[in-house]
Amino acid sequence: MNELPTLPETSAPPGAAANAGAAASASSMPARAPALRDALKRPLTIAVITLAVLLAAQSWSTHKQVRNLREDVARRLQKGDASNADTGTLARAVQDATKELQAKVGLLENRQSEAQSQQLALEQLYNDLSKNRDEWALAEIEQVLSTASQQLQLAGNVAGALIALQNADRSLSRSDKPQFITIRRAIAKDTEKLKSLPSVDSVGVALRLDAAIAMLDALPMLADETPALPAPKPAKAKAKPPAAKPVAAGAAAPAPAPANPLWLKAQGVWTSWSSEMWTDVRQLIRLRSVETPEALLLSPTQAYFLRENVKLRLLNARLALLSRNETAFRSDLIAAQDALVKYFDTRAQPTQTAQALLRQVQASNLAIDMPTLSESLNAVRNYKAKP
Repeated sequence: MNELPTLPETSAPPGAAANAGAAASASSMPARAPALRDALKRPLTIAVITLAVLLAAQSWSTHKQVRNLREDVARRLQKGDASNADTGTLARAVQDATKELQAKVGLLENRQSEAQSQQLALEQLYNDLSKNRDEWALAEIEQVLSTASQQLQLAGNVAGALIALQNADRSLSRSDKPQFITIRRAIAKDTEKLKSLPSVDSVGVALRLDAAIAMLDALPMLADETPALPAPKPAKAKAKPPAAKPVAAGAAAPAPAPANPLWLKAQGVWTSWSSEMWTDVRQLIRLRSVETPEALLLSPTQAYFLRENVKLRLLNARLALLSRNETAFRSDLIAAQDALVKYFDTRAQPTQTAQALLRQVQASNLAIDMPTLSESLNAVRNYKAKP
């Protein structure tokens, strides 16, 4: 039997099997050439050889793929190691950042708790301050209303009371609290009461009194009256000489009347002398009806003090007007008017003007029942008394 060539092991690499086969073929080619040609002619041998070639090619391809796969796996492993290193570094950085964030969060929580406690303290302080501010505002309003009520009762200062009520209502409106509605309602009622009062022109009455006081120094008195000079008589028109009668033609002219200049001159002198003498006689004797003879016997010093006394009376009447003292106001005006009638010349125009001013002043009505601000004061005090 012819000896078949040995096939290479499948586990050997394709290159080694090819080299071994080539060497064996080269060494035994001269001796076995006929046998090999005979063997190649057989189909089984051909199939085996083909299979061996295919296996060798497959083994070489597989080896190459495995090598490439190993290289790829190695590259991927290297990349994975680098990525793992980067990931570890990033994880450590994230851990460090997480620790820092946790520390910051803890610090923020502490600060938040501190801020909350401070906020609670500030709210408590604000409530205390707001309460104290309201108490201070109410105390101030009570003081203002009490002062306005006293001035209203003592001096009748309606304008001042209205201003005090308006300021109190404005102060309460700034706080904008519903608890103050009761107080504002009471203030509104008192304001309406004051506005409904009849108005008294105190300024106009005071100005009339000032005008009367200023006129006193120029008023003529009965004690210092001087005789009035006679009014100058209007000059009489000179008598015209009688017109000459027309003379008829051919008639003789009448003879002129004889003139007597001495007689005319004496008549003019007598007329002027007698009129002057009669005027002097009229000035020597004066007849007047005086109810108080002592008014004519006042000395200049007494006249000065009398004027000053009347001024004081009018000034007291002015003070009584400002203080709403009806009794003192009337009594001082009556005393001043009696002094004018008793000691001053009522026939003179300045005296009549002063009397007219005093009558206008006396016609003013000061007897007005002033209301109180009790409702507003009671509302403020009741609110303060609440716990």
